[in-house]
Amino acid sequence: MVEQPTGMIGQRLGPTDREPELLTHHEHNGTGPNDRFDDRYDSRVDNDGYDDGYGYDDWHSGEQARFNEFGADDQDDPADAAGDGKGGKNKPPLTPAQRKKRRWRRVRRTLYVLVGLFVVLPALAFTIMYFFVDVPTPEEVAAQQNQVVTFNYADGSEMGKVAPQGGNRQIMKPNEIPDVVKHAVYAAEDSSFETNPGFDIMGILGAVKNQLTGGTGGGSTISQQYIKKATENEDATITRKATELVKAFKMNNEQSKSDIITAYLNTIYFGRGAYGVQTASQAYFGKNVQDIGPSEAALLAGMIQGPGKSENMEYANRRWTYVMDQMVQNNWLAKADRAAAQFPAMISAEDAKPQSMKGPNAQIQKRILAELEAQGYPEEKVQAGGYVIQTTIDPKAQQLAVETVDEVMKGQDGQKVDLKEALVAVDPKTGGIVAYYGGPNTKEDARDGANTPRSPGSSYKPFDLVALLQRGKGLGETYEGMAGKRFGPPGFQTQPINNVDNCDSPKCTVAEGMEKSVNSVFVDMVVNDLKVPAVIDAAQAAGIPEKHGNVPSMVQGDYNVAIGGGQTSVTTEDMAGAYATFAADGMRRQQHFVAKVTKPDGEVVLETPTEAKPAFSDTPEQSKQIAGNVTRSLQPVITHSKLRCANGHECAGKTGTQQADDSKDNNQAWMAGYTPSISVASWVGTYGGPKEVIRDKKTGKSIYGSGLPAQLWQKFMDGYLKGKPNEKFADVKMIGKAPAKEAPPSSSQRPPPSSTPNQSSETSTPETSTPETSTPETSTSETGRPTTGLPGWPIGGNNGGNNGNGGNRGNESGGGAFFSRPPDDN
Repeated sequence: MVEQPTGMIGQRLGPTDREPELLTHHEHNGTGPNDRFDDRYDSRVDNDGYDDGYGYDDWHSGEQARFNEFGADDQDDPADAAGDGKGGKNKPPLTPAQRKKRRWRRVRRTLYVLVGLFVVLPALAFTIMYFFVDVPTPEEVAAQQNQVVTFNYADGSEMGKVAPQGGNRQIMKPNEIPDVVKHAVYAAEDSSFETNPGFDIMGILGAVKNQLTGGTGGGSTISQQYIKKATENEDATITRKATELVKAFKMNNEQSKSDIITAYLNTIYFGRGAYGVQTASQAYFGKNVQDIGPSEAALLAGMIQGPGKSENMEYANRRWTYVMDQMVQNNWLAKADRAAAQFPAMISAEDAKPQSMKGPNAQIQKRILAELEAQGYPEEKVQAGGYVIQTTIDPKAQQLAVETVDEVMKGQDGQKVDLKEALVAVDPKTGGIVAYYGGPNTKEDARDGANTPRSPGSSYKPFDLVALLQRGKGLGETYEGMAGKRFGPPGFQTQPINNVDNCDSPKCTVAEGMEKSVNSVFVDMVVNDLKVPAVIDAAQAAGIPEKHGNVPSMVQGDYNVAIGGGQTSVTTEDMAGAYATFAADGMRRQQHFVAKVTKPDGEVVLETPTEAKPAFSDTPEQSKQIAGNVTRSLQPVITHSKLRCANGHECAGKTGTQQADDSKDNNQAWMAGYTPSISVASWVGTYGGPKEVIRDKKTGKSIYGSGLPAQLWQKFMDGYLKGKPNEKFADVKMIGKAPAKEAPPSSSQRPPPSSTPNQSSETSTPETSTPETSTPETSTSETGRPTTGLPGWPIGGNNGGNNGNGGNRGNESGGGAFFSRPPDDN
């Protein structure tokens, strides 16, 4: 028997008692009570001195392990981290089972945290929120939405007010809305409406996926849409979405599905100023909702996603088709009925909204609403807010535009082909549209000509010049000045280009070519020097949009862009805005209708910025120089076209004509010009096909850019500039090679500015331009195309092209392709 050590007399030392330490017995030198003898671990002698096969250290580790799920043994031993594989000093290595157990323990703890974060806390928040939120009633929403929108002129005077038809809405009862209408809305917006609890998990996951992958749409049920529209809260925040989900769930718990869909259909906006399905049925079809069929119901349901596009027939047809097909897929419409269905007839928009503004101002209203929608303020939001919209429209300028059209176009109606006209004026200093006329906007003629793309003819040539100037080449560069030349790849025959006015010599300066609108100069320039992409870039830099809807304004590889023909198409508004960039010394401002939007109490909701950026170069100075050179080339055109600038003002501009197919007559005619104060574009043409011709009824002659469009431009300019301070164009240095002789500006005898050191040192002597002969300016069209060509190249054009018939005539080009195979762009 081993004798136990003792302390004081008669007192046996226990496991935790020890004698007073001596230096030679300090536990850190290996002689502590747990390590008194090196062989005790090997012989498994416990601290109590007994060799029972189960030492104290082993017992302590075993007992403590039961409490160590969150203990230190979960930490990796430093020796393990070092990779010795032995479990550290005096610690056996972990077995595979132990390592697996430790990994799963960590996974389990992570799951505890995730469940707390994503299940317990949201559920708790959902429950608390459920008892505090309220669901607005349709009556409350109707009172909130019945707001009047006020449109003001730029000077603050009232243009008009629009009271939504929702002000006269009839709150329908569940049994008053036909099932076919409900089914159409289910098909369009929420096919699981009858079974979901107010939200759709799969829809929410789909919306999340779209957000992560850059897609669009998704997630909202009819109940959620009702909450969003009822609260007018569309903030893209998690808080808003969570609140919306809770309210939708509560609504489904407290109300029947029949009541919910009825509330939705009494609240939602359908376009045409109509809130609620009964008002919408009257606005679109002049019928009560009980009297409409599946086809009409599908159209109403389809417009819920894009109510501001009610007059866009392509969009309306697409949505109608989708809803009809979904109704069949969900067994709400028989296949036979779908096959026999036709797009429903709608009443006119004017009849649908009797309280709307009338005539040309109604066209302005549509353009304003489209602009606001693009900035995140759709029509229903504007009406629900009762906003006051201050426009950029000058009331005097707008009245002048209407009077100008009435006077110039008087007596031109009643022709075989009715003439259409448009006029737009833009302030170069702000980009604001000060006058806008797209037509009379009557039942017989409701189309907006100012927003209808057409080929611009020679009025596009200044963009060729911009591209040339951007390469450091100037007005003194020379190109082919005579008619009859062919342009294209070596060995490939194209139709010759014809000019009414040839240049004075075969080598024609760009300055002379612009003044006389010599087609061969610009075709040669683009085909053999610039190429199409440079012209497209220059036009877009000035302000010509890349597309109108889904249709490109210009097409790569279409060399007709050189003289504004082929597939090139722009609107009157586009041209006024792009020429405003020249007037603003090369500083680009986006043309716009809305100056600012305020709430009824005066709080500003939206204000359109008017800051400008250099259009044609990286610096304002270089862009100004390019624009100034373009202006210098366009000033003599005014005199050459027998126009004049208002007294004391300087002006510049360009005419353009589009030739009709298979005819010596024309199809479209343009005039675009500017002073430092205002940029104005006018157009006369047709909405029909490229074979329709336009004639002046008073003279019986074909209409050219220097005809009715120029008269519109001249009269408006004279009236607008009357009494306004005279402004001069900025003096700029000529770029590149200057022309040997340069005609003076049309309203000023200022000598041209001196050239820079790297430019031609030739002195430009002012020279009066030769008066135009009495021969009318003949349209140049690219309609004369060869009947042969290589496959894969564009041979047609928008409002142009004549399948190889005829030749190019006139100095104002337009329509079809003059190449059956344009050369490669390099």
